[in-house]
Amino acid sequence: MFEFSSISQYHAQLKDGTASCRQAVEYFLQKIDASKHLNAFIEVYANEALKKADELDKKRNSGQAIHSLHGVIIGLKDIIAYKGHRLTASSKILNGFTSIYSATATEKLLQEEAIIIGDCNCDEFAMGSTNENSAYGKVLNAKDESRIPGGSSGGSAVAVQAGLCMASLGSDTGGSVRQPADFCGIVGLKPTYGRISRYGLIAYASSFDQIGIFGNNVADVATVLEVIAGPDDFDATVSRNKVDPYTSKVAQDRREKYRFAYFEEALNHPSLDNEIAGAIKKTIVGLKDSGHTVEPVQFEYLDYIVPAYYVLTTAEASSNLSRFDGVRYGYRTNRTSSDVIDFYKLNRSEGFGKEVKRRIMLGTFVLSTGYYDAYFTKAQQVRQLLVTRTNEIFSNYDFMLMPTSPAPAFKIGEKMDDPIAMYLADIFTVMANLVGFPAISIPLYKHSTGLPFGLQVMASNFNEVSLLQASQQLMQSRYLDVR
Repeated sequence: MFEFSSISQYHAQLKDGTASCRQAVEYFLQKIDASKHLNAFIEVYANEALKKADELDKKRNSGQAIHSLHGVIIGLKDIIAYKGHRLTASSKILNGFTSIYSATATEKLLQEEAIIIGDCNCDEFAMGSTNENSAYGKVLNAKDESRIPGGSSGGSAVAVQAGLCMASLGSDTGGSVRQPADFCGIVGLKPTYGRISRYGLIAYASSFDQIGIFGNNVADVATVLEVIAGPDDFDATVSRNKVDPYTSKVAQDRREKYRFAYFEEALNHPSLDNEIAGAIKKTIVGLKDSGHTVEPVQFEYLDYIVPAYYVLTTAEASSNLSRFDGVRYGYRTNRTSSDVIDFYKLNRSEGFGKEVKRRIMLGTFVLSTGYYDAYFTKAQQVRQLLVTRTNEIFSNYDFMLMPTSPAPAFKIGEKMDDPIAMYLADIFTVMANLVGFPAISIPLYKHSTGLPFGLQVMASNFNEVSLLQASQQLMQSRYLDVR
């Protein structure tokens, strides 16, 4: 029977003939069918995936060289374009829309012979932390189906968590890859802003959004990153820095001694679950005992992070989402309108969900005359202070350690009536997006509730190699056995 543990193990099976791409696709299609109630996928490309698998098997069996993602089965979040396939951002306002082009990340996956098995459910327009804000219904956490999987990339996270694909892509605007990875007990990477092209990613907040990667292990995440990272003429914000050989670097069995920083303000924050704080403090002791430098640094801006983030991202959202009006594509009201303004209002009020409308209105408010300087300008100033302070920290340290989330996965519906409490749950993840630095959540711990939770590690800009190497070392180290 086919089993999957890692991309390298899968490729070894393909090479020695003990597995085929068709067997792999059939295995995952069966698991997806048996797990429909989790609602991780909006649409599954079964026939297309099987056809691609047969083509790859034929190519490999003829002796032709295979590419780095040959036969690797991947899910795409429903805000990443795939030509000829439905693309709705899990929103009623894009119901029935079919993408006319593929995102650069999608094209790169296909060029390296990946098999895209379907599009994954998410919070509408990537706005949410629970995956309860989708027009297609909520996603369930496979570890405990009474709990949320995190968001907004909850479907992509559950697809990997439940073994419905080998890896998946999500997007991370304020923690939307790392937080669901934390809740689902898998690896979730947000690369440096500009490391991966955003062309073909439906925008929520353009100066924050970044495509991220879910995997069962660090090595698989590194392999996917190496493929989809790099320059792109279609994205003016993407970096032209060279793409490092992440796969081979992570494969090296290195035991470096690192300099870690952490915020006492974070570990002693009243919102942080006592077990999570205790586990990370034990990890800090274990790292010190093993010869690493781990030191607290003063960080006076922690309580300003979430307000600045929501002012800036909602402002950008109010601009980005103005293109969805029901005129050229997407949802159009059946009600009679008196004029074009009324027509727009009806389309948007009926097409957008509650959380999206809340953020659009908040963003429009902070950009309005009389409030722009008081809110938007101030938030930009806070963002610059954060960048300056973070650069100062990384001039003396290799990494920062933080919780990923203040608590393990909570019950479905628990926070839906309190959006402020929901927003404050992003306190530890949004910093990486405000400053643009890479960060990862790695599954190191288990809560007394039986739920997993992770450690968040942040590195300096474009230092994904060291971040992935250190994460691999942390996951393999027995001295951190505090689970």
